[in-house]
Amino acid sequence: MQAATAAVADIVRTLTPWDALERGHIAETLRWLSESDDIFRRVKPATPPRHLVSYVVLVDPDSRAVLLGLHRKAGLWLPTGGHVDPGEHPLATARRETAEEIAIEADFTVVGDAPLFLTITTTVGIGPSHEDVSLWYVIRGSRDREYALDPAEFADQRWFPLDAAELPTADPHFERFLAKLTAALLV
Repeated sequence: MQAATAAVADIVRTLTPWDALERGHIAETLRWLSESDDIFRRVKPATPPRHLVSYVVLVDPDSRAVLLGLHRKAGLWLPTGGHVDPGEHPLATARRETAEEIAIEADFTVVGDAPLFLTITTTVGIGPSHEDVSLWYVIRGSRDREYALDPAEFADQRWFPLDAAELPTADPHFERFLAKLTAALLV
């Protein structure tokens, strides 16, 4: 196992699963990491057909809300983030994507600088589908501050309450992420 893959496996081993699905995703991710070092996207959009992503969720813990953007390619309301570059540490990806897509420095003081959540998702949108293994990082924001999500990536942006009765069409694991985030904020 190459050093970059081993670093990702170390991160994944530290995650406490929220539910049976996340437990399964963690187990499958560890199996995948033990069998391949080809975990970083090399050719857009789908080579290799499963690769690593760092989501970066901007959270205002005081107003209990998250900022999502309407992703142009996926047609879903998503947090910022992106594919982990070959050899890049997922936390470095989270910092880079925050700078690129929100134009701020990432502040990991909500739940720490380790990912809160892990998912495996088959993508939708333009081009061939593939699987994203996503590490969900949480950064601090404020509803009182103006943020401009990268217009090349996002057509719109909105704050959503953590306890929203109705959520937008989002990542299929977003409601589970919100439940885990809400529980983490109560600690």
